Amino acid sequence: MGSSDEYWRTPEQLVLLPYLTDASNVNVMDSTSKPNQSEDSVPKSISKKTIRRRLNQKKLSFLQPQRFLTSVEEHKFGTSKQHNNMMQICEKDSCTYRGCRQSKTNVSPRKSLDMNLLQPYVKIHLSGLRNDYYLNLLDWNSENLVALGLKSSVCIWNTENNNVAQTIPLHSPSTYVSSVSWINTGSCLAVGTSNGEVQLWDIETEKRLRNMLGHMSVVGALSWNQHVVSSGSRLGHIHHHDVRMAEHHIGTLRHKQGICSLKWSPSEKNLASGSCDGLLNIWPYDPGSTQISSPLQNMVHQSAVKAINWCPWLSDTLAVGGGMSDGHIRIWDTCNGKLTNSINTNSQICSMLWLPDTEEIITGHGSPRNQMTIWQYPSLVKVADAHGHRGRVLHLALSPDYKRIFSAAANDTSFIWKSSK
Repeated sequence: MGSSDEYWRTPEQLVLLPYLTDASNVNVMDSTSKPNQSEDSVPKSISKKTIRRRLNQKKLSFLQPQRFLTSVEEHKFGTSKQHNNMMQICEKDSCTYRGCRQSKTNVSPRKSLDMNLLQPYVKIHLSGLRNDYYLNLLDWNSENLVALGLKSSVCIWNTENNNVAQTIPLHSPSTYVSSVSWINTGSCLAVGTSNGEVQLWDIETEKRLRNMLGHMSVVGALSWNQHVVSSGSRLGHIHHHDVRMAEHHIGTLRHKQGICSLKWSPSEKNLASGSCDGLLNIWPYDPGSTQISSPLQNMVHQSAVKAINWCPWLSDTLAVGGGMSDGHIRIWDTCNGKLTNSINTNSQICSMLWLPDTEEIITGHGSPRNQMTIWQYPSLVKVADAHGHRGRVLHLALSPDYKRIFSAAANDTSFIWKSSK
């Protein structure tokens, strides 16, 4: 397991809603029984006006939980004003978002080595991004929609007009979004939750397609391979779900500790899984096999394996970023399990992307500087630092045209960066 700074979190206890359909919750007086002389009983000397007022008070107290339940039922897809406020563009000097002006006057922005390489052109204030190193809450799809998990909702950000297009609320306020992943082509979004569910949503029709059960803990990682979505939990189980089938669970893989990263290779032949005990496994594509599958390769790291990504143009090459007690970038040849290159960044690596246009790597960092860094490949020579976040850069996502990067950090800010190369 990695350093305690990487925040091992467990799911909150599920809180039941005050449903009033249970007859045991409602006291109904029997017609043959005598009324008790309690504080709620009405003396004969009280006027009819007072009786009506007290009866109305009792009615209101009874209906109050039902109103709360109705508000949950009416909490439909994309209709909540509260959820639309979870992502808000920074208006720079005129921004009224809480704490925005104060942060500008008290802290001066740091300069990058070469700010011309990566420019932030949109800043977004967030509300409810969990500061949890082990979750995967950001993904960018082929239709330029960004999904970001915030508290118990997923916000869909339209990068064409820079606005919240839709929101997906979960069924319970005590359940939070723990992972998101778009299908490779199309509008289907997989959402992992803190109570072990994997939900499928169709963004075009604004409907939940299905809710796939099986996990008993937080689903912190998701990855698609055509019609199969793989999910990893904090109990160390990886489930393969064939979304076309009623009996969706078609295979299981196991780690000894919690799964914090899952990535199918570009060739769709291998699955990389990283766990909290520093183990990186490479698995073959046989999700429907009835035999117990063994990994093709095992690579041991000094901290949790969370920041991983396959090289888009070298399908057997995998980059891994180390946590707080490690801080190394490692490049692995997954065919033979050999380390081809590494470098110590002296910083926690929270997220990682390959940049196909320039054949470079970009990493999102935590302590001590919360920067984003671009590295040459294969030499791993530092090209530039990009500063802007004041919390660790937990998540990075790349646009389908490879020209823009969406970052989300622990200080409740996101940036959309544009490359000038």
